This record gives sequence, structure tokens and C-alpha cells, in this order.
Amino acid sequence: MQRMIEGHELRALMMDVRRGRLSRRAFARLLLALGITGSATAHLFGAAGRASAQRAVAPVPSRRGGGGELRLIYWQAPVILNPHLALGVKDRDAGRIFYEPLAAYDQAGSLVPVLAAEIPSIEGGGVARDGLSVTWRLKRGVTWHDGRPFTADDVVFTWEYAADSASGAISGGLYREIARIEKLDSHSVKVVFGRPTPSWALCFCGSAGEILPKHVFEPFRTRAREAPANLKPLGTGPYRIVDFKPGDIIRAELNTAYHVSNRPFFDRLELKGGGDAVSAARAVLQTGQYDFAWNPAVEDDVLRRLEQGGKGRVDITPGATVERILFNFSDPWADVDGERSSPKTTHPLLGDSAVRQAMTFLVDRAAIVSEIYGRQGETTPNFLNAPARYRSPNTRWEFSIDKANQRLDAAGWRRGPDGVRARDGKRLRLVFQTTINAPRQKVQAIVKQACARAGIDIEVKAVVASVFFSADPGNNDTYNKFYADLQMESPPAGSPDPLRRMAAFHSSGIASKDNRWSGGNVTRWRNEEYDRLWDAAETELDLIKRTAMFIRMNDLLVQHPVLIPVLLRHVLSAAGTKLRGTDVGPWDSALWQLPYWYRET
Repeated sequence: MQRMIEGHELRALMMDVRRGRLSRRAFARLLLALGITGSATAHLFGAAGRASAQRAVAPVPSRRGGGGELRLIYWQAPVILNPHLALGVKDRDAGRIFYEPLAAYDQAGSLVPVLAAEIPSIEGGGVARDGLSVTWRLKRGVTWHDGRPFTADDVVFTWEYAADSASGAISGGLYREIARIEKLDSHSVKVVFGRPTPSWALCFCGSAGEILPKHVFEPFRTRAREAPANLKPLGTGPYRIVDFKPGDIIRAELNTAYHVSNRPFFDRLELKGGGDAVSAARAVLQTGQYDFAWNPAVEDDVLRRLEQGGKGRVDITPGATVERILFNFSDPWADVDGERSSPKTTHPLLGDSAVRQAMTFLVDRAAIVSEIYGRQGETTPNFLNAPARYRSPNTRWEFSIDKANQRLDAAGWRRGPDGVRARDGKRLRLVFQTTINAPRQKVQAIVKQACARAGIDIEVKAVVASVFFSADPGNNDTYNKFYADLQMESPPAGSPDPLRRMAAFHSSGIASKDNRWSGGNVTRWRNEEYDRLWDAAETELDLIKRTAMFIRMNDLLVQHPVLIPVLLRHVLSAAGTKLRGTDVGPWDSALWQLPYWYRET
């Protein structure tokens, strides 16, 4: 029986053809085996051929080095280079310059070997059919930047380091699911789970999967923050550290012993951090001062004007991240034992589902996309949108001031002399916070205006991104503390498997003073059905059943509602006109393909 081929699988195969990893004849055999024939096959060959022809104009470099300096600009500045202690995307990306995972996720969400010799699979025997283990064969001939060999001992140590609560690793929750790791030989390990684990690729893959050198970090297991390598990394990556000024700049040089032949292309690398998104975009698109800008999150009309400078291009890839407005289910204004937004409290206004439901009608998604984000996003009623099989067909969105008013009227919220609604002496006044960012401030303004027409008074608040996303338990303006009624953000998807994305709403992960606000559930929402579904999805090996579980979880979040999906954001980067090979996607670090970047000559 033929199975349906997923879109991401087809894109991955075409990418292999384009890069010469799969012959056209082998590609044709695969298409025939899947029942794709005739004009469809011709069309796909044409697409692959056009891409190959385009590359013929800009041949890939055939030797290591000689490319001069690569200059990157991030408008959020990294402060640490240990990816397992990263405080945000800026730190994870910076760490990826030096450290590598066993496998990376390409644009289509397919795994690509990095430090692994191959990707394990059920068919190849690497992944156990009962979901209890996965065996990784490691690439040989890889050395750390100090010349020591990379071996299975480093993989085992990385698990021990990340899973040890004493290290404070941000990635710890993923690695604690591993029961043990068996070292089979110097370059093979068997990862054993305590229960069936369909999401085995969450460990050692992508941005949470970088391998640390045992000989460097082992002395600092119980005092991880003190390790000198947090600021002076020693990895296997394509570039070696030269200098790092936290909050400012990274300088690196070519790793002459890098394990991929003829790579990397550039002799030196500089990553400049700080500033703002507009300045970062301008530095690539208009002045050409930099080669690459991460996530130039500015209005689309601004980007279009900057592109006219002729120095660079905007690259947009279909995304998986949703800009969403979260509801606080706890009371951010009541102090309980020195803690606001305590899970022991209930929000005095948003505890009424009618208020939350009314607000879903007050977010004009179409206007937000057309007036602010343009080609950078699209409207969606769902929290889960990618991979496409997880997109729920059961939801819809609607902008209607009338329906919002009807819902509030029916729930007994009456307008006062100033137009603001109240019930039982409680007035509908809400604080809506997000990061300082021009598009987000415009979204706040659109929502505030619509809410005013429904009798809800919105006070907007903007927080510096470095503060909002910090892990400082002493700071009251962090995302995890959520000392506001509403907040908007869009953390990266992280992996095609939605398990970790959906963990952010499980009641076991509620952020509180007891866990130093490190829990991912910042809404403080509890729902028994949701918890049961998530718990079952952790071990369900049947893809159809597991997909249905995630769709139901999505529906609970949207229909309850716990959040309002504002838009599906696409992946955005700016690159110089001659920079090639970036292939930025939604599932991994923007620098996942860094060894293969080059400048067209």
C-alpha cells in the first residue's frame, strides 16, 4: 500500500537533488514508488533543474577559506555562549557558531547529520520499534578546537550535564526523559528511554542538542555558571573564538581542522549585537555594512523601502511561530506570600470566560497582517500550524465589535458613564504588555482601539526585550513572571514535533516562586483534559492517534480560550546580495547551515 508523501519530505528530496546528494535517477525512482508520475514528475524535475541552473551561475567554493570576513548583526546581543545555558535565541544562535548537535533541522523540518554519521531510523534499525531506544553512530575524525578527539564520552557527558538540575541547563527538561545512555564503542551510543518516546529527536538535535566537550565542562558540573568556556567556547564548529564581549560583539576565526572538507568559506566572523531591528536591517539592505541580519522585525513597508538600497535582500521562509496574546489566569495585582500572579489566585476579570471570548472578537488579524506584517505573516485561528498535519480544521477567527459587545452584555458587564464596563464593582481595565518593537506596539494600538469600542480599557506596556526574556528572578518585568493581564510574544517553534511547544500549557509546568519562575506555563491555566492528552502524546507511537491528540490540545487552547493567535509569522532574515547558502528555516538556529555559507564572486 502506497503512503502519502508529506510536503516537507518532498521538499527535502528536492533539496537533496539540488545539492547533489541525490541523483535525478534515484529521485525519479522514489517518485514512481510513491505513485507520482507524468506531468507532476516533469514539473518537479523542472523545479530541481531550474535551481541547479541558477547555482551554475554562482558555483559553490571548492576550498576552505579565502572568503574574507563574514559580518552578522543581531539586534539582541548575546551574553553567554553555552547553548545549554542560553537565555534566548540570541544566545543559542551565538553558541551555534562554536558548538554543534548530532543533527540539525533543515528548512523542511527533516533531520540532517552534523556530528552524527547518519540519521537513525526504524527501517535502518537505529530507532527501536517500541520507542524505547535510539542508537546514534557518530562521525569519526572530528576534533574539538583544542585538537582533542570528539567521542561517545562527550555525548554521554552532555546528557549528564543537561539532565543534572545542579547545572541549571535550560535544556534540562528534554534530557531528564532519558533513562540512561550506553556507550557501545568510541563512536556509538544507545540512548535508552524509560517509556516509549516518539519525540526521541528532541534530544541532541537542533538548538537544544549541541554537544559539550567533557574534558572542558566536567570540572564545572555543580557550578556550571562559573565555567570559563561559557564565555570562551571550545567546540567542534566551523569557527574558533577570538574574542567575546558579552552584550556587544563576538569575533571568531576559521577552524582549519573543521570536519567538513573545503568548509567553511570565510576566514573570519564577526557578530555584532545590540541596537534595534530597523538599524540592523538598514546595515544589510541599505548600507551593506553587514552581510546578514537576524530577524529584522520591522514593518514590511519599511523593509521594502530599505531593499531599494540594492545592497541586500529579504529572505522569507514559511514559518511555524505564532504571534499570540496570552491571558493571565492568575491575579497579577494581588500579593500572596511575596508573589504576584500566584497560581493560588484567580484573575478577577479574565477568570470570566465571557471576557476572554469577547476579546477574541477584538483582534483584527486581517488589518494587522495587511497594515503591519505584509508578506511576513498570515492570519490563522490556530496555535499549531506546522507541520501541516497538526493544523486544526475545527477553528475559525472573526473580527466583530458587535459580537464582543453582545457577549459582554449577556455576561452582565455594563458600561459606566465613561464607557468602561463593570460588574460587581470590578471595572474592565487590563494591562497589555509586550517587548519594545515597532510592529508589536502597532498591534497593541489596534487591539486597544477595538477594545475601547467594546467597553474594555487597555493600558499598554512595552518592555526591553533583553529584560522581558531574561531569567533574572529578581526582575518583575520578565515574560515568565507575567505581572500583567495580557502579554504578546512568539517564542520559536524549536522542533517539528509539537510536544515541547504544547508543554507550555501543562499544569505541571506552571511558573511560580517555588520554581523561580522557570516553569513554561506562564498563563497559570489548568485543564485536566489537556493534561491527559499531553501525557498520552508523550508515549503514543501511532502517528495518526498522536496527531489527533495535538489537534484537540490546540482546540482547547483556542476555544477555551487560553490565548489568541494573532498571526502565523514567517521566518525573516536579511542577507547581502552575494551571500549564499543561508537556508534559514523555522525549526532550528538561523545559523544551522553556517559552515556552508559563502559569498558569490
